[in-house]
Amino acid sequence: MLTVLLICLLADEGMWPYNQFPKDKVGVSTEFLDNLRLASMQIAGGSGSFVSPNGLILTNQHLVTNCLGDRVKDGFYGELSCPGLSANVLLSIEDVSAQVKGKLAERTAAMARIEKACTDKCSVVKLFAGGRYDLYHYKTYTDIRLIFAPEQQLAFFGRERDSITYLRYGLDAAFLRAYENGKPAVTPHFLKWSADSEKEGDFVFAAGNPAPTARSTTAAQLTFYRDTALPLTLNRLLPRIQLLTPLAAKNDAAQSVLTSLLSTYKIAAGKLIGLRDDRLVARKTIFEGKIRHTVERDPALGMAGGKVWDEVATAYKNWAPYEKPYQILEGSPAPGSTLFRIAREKVRSEPVDQNVSISEPVEILMLTSYLEELQKLGDKETPLKKIMDGKTPQQAAEGFVKSENGVVELATLLEPAAKRLKKKHEDMIQSLETSAVEKIAQYRFRLFGAAEYPDATSTPRVEFGVVKGYLDRAGVPNPYAATFSGLFYRVNDAGPYSVPKRWVDGRASLNVVTPLDFVSTCDIGSGDYGSPVVNRAGELVGVTFDGNLESLPDTYLYTSEGARAVHVAAQGIVEALQKIYKATALLRELGIGTGEAVSSAAR
Repeated sequence: MLTVLLICLLADEGMWPYNQFPKDKVGVSTEFLDNLRLASMQIAGGSGSFVSPNGLILTNQHLVTNCLGDRVKDGFYGELSCPGLSANVLLSIEDVSAQVKGKLAERTAAMARIEKACTDKCSVVKLFAGGRYDLYHYKTYTDIRLIFAPEQQLAFFGRERDSITYLRYGLDAAFLRAYENGKPAVTPHFLKWSADSEKEGDFVFAAGNPAPTARSTTAAQLTFYRDTALPLTLNRLLPRIQLLTPLAAKNDAAQSVLTSLLSTYKIAAGKLIGLRDDRLVARKTIFEGKIRHTVERDPALGMAGGKVWDEVATAYKNWAPYEKPYQILEGSPAPGSTLFRIAREKVRSEPVDQNVSISEPVEILMLTSYLEELQKLGDKETPLKKIMDGKTPQQAAEGFVKSENGVVELATLLEPAAKRLKKKHEDMIQSLETSAVEKIAQYRFRLFGAAEYPDATSTPRVEFGVVKGYLDRAGVPNPYAATFSGLFYRVNDAGPYSVPKRWVDGRASLNVVTPLDFVSTCDIGSGDYGSPVVNRAGELVGVTFDGNLESLPDTYLYTSEGARAVHVAAQGIVEALQKIYKATALLRELGIGTGEAVSSAAR
């Protein structure tokens, strides 16, 4: 039975800690992994990598837009300080499980003591829901400077319409430099630039910091998300998107809110599409059944050990009727309204970010939509008569927005009902979900040990896979690579598919069949943005910047059939630097045309 279960964990699945990577199975050396680890980093909430011995860093443009500021539209090439930006390189990993024992409070205190004893940046990482604790020791670079970033129009080509899709034509890449003591950092561990483009079937590795995953989620939970939670989320977002779309064409604030809501909508829709594929839930159910059967046959666990799956199924069945009022009043109240978010923070005495811009037309639209939701929910859940005061939703929304403390009053009126639902959610779902996830993760750790990877925790991991096209859900074949020619297919169109003038002018110089983006089966989970992609020789062939729609359910369960990580191709970056940006010094430092990176920093 255990052998059968282990077979299920093979193929391209896994976000592996460096000290647990299946190097013998995959066929890489300790030296390969060490260089990849020491050349990679956490940066700007994502990932990056050193690509020269002089501290030159490659990451995504979208991760450093705060540093770009007003330059984001036109791009940048030079040197620009990025205050507040830092990079953390993982130096070592140590298993400290023996030092972290006892009840939750004792474990928390032990983790704090271990981290405090470090002279540099350290973090105790909880893995397998507490089955193992590892100490991660980092080197931190605090002087980071921007060297190059393309125009926003190229980095985010297609904008919201194309996000989480493929084919993609985004040049989402940026170069920075780490400095130490006022000089470019000396970084002997770096990733050499590959001289060749990737081809279909090539084996690749990605090294990043994937966002937390939930792969101990049960089949009952997936069914609840599919049938209840996600459809509710989509049904709430869609009318708001429809309301904002015409206003966004002439209002920047509306466009910003629309972008955020569209992103949330696409992510939820992608997960729902995946969960409605019967194969995904069936695979989860079968694998779960095998684990449960193995647990129940374990003398130390027995039948009692398997009851956790029944408890979760019962809890979610009982909770389902409360999900709608919970989402509206507590889980996600008033989507798109900045004023309501601030009002709730004030009511709950939470930290308030006052450095935000407020658009009255946007707020009236979003609160009108919210008040319509409250009306449909009825006065059984909320003090509807006090809230509406005989007005229409739009009239009431205008009154709340234009009154100095109107939205705070609204949040105050809703607070008792929100608190009741929050308490009910904690009692029925949250506490059980936490304990169930811990039990199941620990069961799996006991069964598989180091043969299985732990859920992602936004800490350094290595993934592997192959460069490979796929059939999308409509049965349309998508090639492994998207070339520069796709940038110009709709060059005369307005909006997200317009190309900056310098690219229009430079089109004739480009080799338009050069790959710009490509996809692989690397398991990036919930996102691993900015992570370097290397070949078996450890040479850089790309940088991850997105996943396709089919990859979104990977949060719960990995599948290689259609899920793909989307990368900017290294050769595409070179083509742009050579032909469009004329970035000679940067190319020289990358070793393009010289065979190796040069020793002097680019200027």
